[in-house]
Amino acid sequence: MNREKFKPFIGIWSTPVKNEAEKGAIRKFADAIGDPNPLFRDEEYAKSTRFGAVIAPPTFSKTFDFGEIPGLELDEEGLIHGEQYFEYNLPIRAGDTLYCSMRLADVYEKEGKLGNMTFLLYEMRGMNESGQIVFFERSNVIYRG
Repeated sequence: MNREKFKPFIGIWSTPVKNEAEKGAIRKFADAIGDPNPLFRDEEYAKSTRFGAVIAPPTFSKTFDFGEIPGLELDEEGLIHGEQYFEYNLPIRAGDTLYCSMRLADVYEKEGKLGNMTFLLYEMRGMNESGQIVFFERSNVIYRG
């Protein structure tokens, strides 16, 4: 039973990792997802908006390092991406420094057509240097290991 294996890690946050939202990385990410929005690439345009600077596309936070939950080892073979949820309190601006961490919020099991599946619900957050939560994410991963 996989649920028992992961249960001790529920609620434990990783040590926050310092990440910088670099302008070039934001532009490359926007190119990779095919989004031509000038907010993600044109400094002069972005300065004239309410944001005042180049901002990152909504899913850019997936490029950040969230650290590791101490002791949690997960064989990546057999992982299936389930669903994601993003919530932003502030935009991520080029030049921002964010401290990102994650925790295992819940674990549950379901029986599927191919057998037992373990669902790992992760929560991630990014805080700015003032301690404000800039974004919050949830990610559901299906583990068949």
